[in-house]
Amino acid sequence: MKSITINGSKRESVGKKATKALRNAGSVPCVLYGGDQPIHFSAPELAFSKLVYTPNAHTVVIAFDDNSAFKAVLQDIQFHPVTDKILHIDFYQLFDDKMVTMDIPVVIVGNSPGVRNGGTLLRNKRKLRIKALPGNLPDLIEADISKLKIGNKLYITELFSENYTFLHPENTVVCLVRRSRASVSVDDEEEEDADGEDGGSDAPEETSAE
Repeated sequence: MKSITINGSKRESVGKKATKALRNAGSVPCVLYGGDQPIHFSAPELAFSKLVYTPNAHTVVIAFDDNSAFKAVLQDIQFHPVTDKILHIDFYQLFDDKMVTMDIPVVIVGNSPGVRNGGTLLRNKRKLRIKALPGNLPDLIEADISKLKIGNKLYITELFSENYTFLHPENTVVCLVRRSRASVSVDDEEEEDADGEDGGSDAPEETSAE
């Protein structure tokens, strides 16, 4: 997985007054957990743009003025409810021999015959939570829809990998092809009947994408 370096400054004052002063100066108060003790630090808000405002997943190297550096992942982030400015970020330190939990983006690959014949692709999961060793964290998870006909669903069990474990129920639907109001070709309907599939009897539940 690709990594982003954040140059931070350790801080000793962690009270409300010190935190407010940091934010007024354009910096974000942060905490690194997972080690022997939490490390409080700050970094300019602009330093987090490539980490926060992207659909991609990244690990982080937090580098300090004393030449110490720590591998980590973003654990939690708080935004201002009105301005959307970053208020606080929590990181979790990575160790090569310890499992870590992370949300990984899902990328759709392939061409669905159901979509080609008038169906609508619905994406239920744009990210999936996995657990893996840091060295096995993927940049993305591919969801192949090349076999999805109208009424078919792609379940998380079809995305199995030996490198990581999904933290979702086995019946989790990643995406599906729903019959739209547009006309569907006769060939596709005949193919569904031959396979014993009935797009109308199993009406896919339309859910909002994550």
